[in-house]
Amino acid sequence: MTANEPGPDTSDEQRWRDSGVRVIKADSLDPNTAQTPGMNRAAAINAARVGAQKIWAGTVTIHPDAKTGAHHHGALESVIYVVRGRARMRWGERLEFVAEADPGDFIFVPPYVPHQEINASTDEPLECVLVRSDSEAVVVDLDIVPVEKPDAVYWVDPIHRHPEPAE
Repeated sequence: MTANEPGPDTSDEQRWRDSGVRVIKADSLDPNTAQTPGMNRAAAINAARVGAQKIWAGTVTIHPDAKTGAHHHGALESVIYVVRGRARMRWGERLEFVAEADPGDFIFVPPYVPHQEINASTDEPLECVLVRSDSEAVVVDLDIVPVEKPDAVYWVDPIHRHPEPAE
């Protein structure tokens, strides 16, 4: 910088300092968020905590051999990333479909889809990271009588084909 160039604008520095990147420590997550029976959610990112305008993010833990009640998240899209354990997802008008996800797998839940998260393990918790497409959590609990035997669904898209059955 030369003598004729203006110095740094402290108002910009202050704005970036106060409104820039936020790090939310694991021990400061907020459990005061919408809950569904059978799971514990904790908010990390939302409007109240960091000023988020378009996303909500947090964690969810489902205890061994437990499941949530049936619910949906209104107009919101949800992404679940499995950190630890095995997730079993049921969905549909009567929870008639089922799929499982392992650590490292992602789950996408479209708007208004009735679903239920289940911890498929009897001895370890299911831990996931959850992200939704709005800054406030929306949870609509449902009174659904599920089918006894849901149809297993394997996700197939134009890139990933269904695995061939073992002979």
